[in-house]
Amino acid sequence: MKIIRASLMLAASLAAASAQTNAPAVRALSLADCLTEALKHNLDVQIERYEPQKSLLNLHAAYAGYDPVFSLSGTHTHNESGGVFVTNGVPAADNNAFNSGINGALPWGTTIGVNGNVNDNYSPSPESAGGQVAVSATQPLLKNFWIDGTRLTISAAKNNVKLSEQGLRSQLITTVTAVENAYYELVYARENVKVQQQALDLAQTQLGDDKKRVSFGAVAAAGGTIEQDEAQVAQNRANLIAAQFTLASDENTLKNLITDNYPQWHDVAIEPAATLAAVRQLFDVQDSWSKGLTQRPDLLQAKLNLEQQGIQLKYDRNQLFPQLDLSASYGYNGGGAGYDNAFDQYGTANRPYYSYGAALKVPLSNVQARNSLKADQATEQQDLLKLKQLEQNVMVVIDNAVKQAQSAWESVDATQKARTYAEAALSAEQGKYAVGKSTTFTVLQLQNNLTSARSQEIRALANYNEALTGLAQQEGSTLERHQLDVRVK
Repeated sequence: MKIIRASLMLAASLAAASAQTNAPAVRALSLADCLTEALKHNLDVQIERYEPQKSLLNLHAAYAGYDPVFSLSGTHTHNESGGVFVTNGVPAADNNAFNSGINGALPWGTTIGVNGNVNDNYSPSPESAGGQVAVSATQPLLKNFWIDGTRLTISAAKNNVKLSEQGLRSQLITTVTAVENAYYELVYARENVKVQQQALDLAQTQLGDDKKRVSFGAVAAAGGTIEQDEAQVAQNRANLIAAQFTLASDENTLKNLITDNYPQWHDVAIEPAATLAAVRQLFDVQDSWSKGLTQRPDLLQAKLNLEQQGIQLKYDRNQLFPQLDLSASYGYNGGGAGYDNAFDQYGTANRPYYSYGAALKVPLSNVQARNSLKADQATEQQDLLKLKQLEQNVMVVIDNAVKQAQSAWESVDATQKARTYAEAALSAEQGKYAVGKSTTFTVLQLQNNLTSARSQEIRALANYNEALTGLAQQEGSTLERHQLDVRVK
């Protein structure tokens, strides 16, 4: 027997040690801690953070229209044809041609270039060389003067940078809201587990008391009392198991929002550092509307799109004009028996040349430009209506969010009173039951009422806090509410 007892004690010790080893690490987190983790590690935020970077790089790429281009080319030509004969009687001509230059555009539409060329004819003899070095410029005066394709592309790229920044801000608001709601749901789930455990404890206590009463003959065993108690215990145990699963699921939801490495958090039990509480707030629909109409990222994006459409219309109107370009060039000629003579004459600058002039192109129908303008004007009117529709929808959802928050606050007060009355009712009924003036059925029913009231109270507290979160999201004030200064670098 001693050996058996020692073996059992050893097994119990090993089981306890194993349970301690496998117990999940507990980490207490406040809501601020969770938000900090989410801003660093949330995968949706990390993905969206690349959008402003990409937009900024695309903006830099749009300035490529102003990049100067250096060109260099060389060509050797050999041509045998009639009319000229060399000493051996074979008609032939050889030529080497070289061209180089730097050409580019300026932000006000001017195109400029510095170009040079030289040609060397060395067969048939005698050898001769010639070429030019010149600076040239072309300036549009009507079409492409106010804005051209490059400036339109740059404008769109600048707009996209702002749009992507608002897109990131929208994602941050969405993530912070999700984390906040998940945190409150986790707090609720933990409190609900306690409520269900209290319900199970009440049912088990009632079962134990009734078993004693039956054994003492205080109640009849055939009255179904014990069966009622057993059914209540089983039901409450099932409710506790369901509440524990909800707790585990809500914990995983929060973990998924605050980490990009779930395995590291898998064996960590998150313990919220806060309890559910209701801090009353004063609601002002006009103030909430003002915030929503000036801070919501989707509204700001819609306004940016409208601004960009205005720039597109400016481009379309400029394309209606005829193309009138001024051009000018100035340079020097060079020539002689070879390359050296040609380059020497470039240096002496004694053979200048210049040109200036204008070129006019008038489309006879200009169908594309006129219809493009009309189409984009229609798009602008459509965007204005979309903006108005969005503003109206925002006002409606904010009004609903304010009413929901007000209703949630009133529910907190009502459920607190309901729980207090349920506790008093159960206590009074238990007193009656103790002196034989009540039944097990009535006591169990009041226990269920108390459990429901407790659960509804913490549900109302969670709903109120989540309603405040939802109102801030609809206002676009989530980041400011938590004093989160998130800047795009």
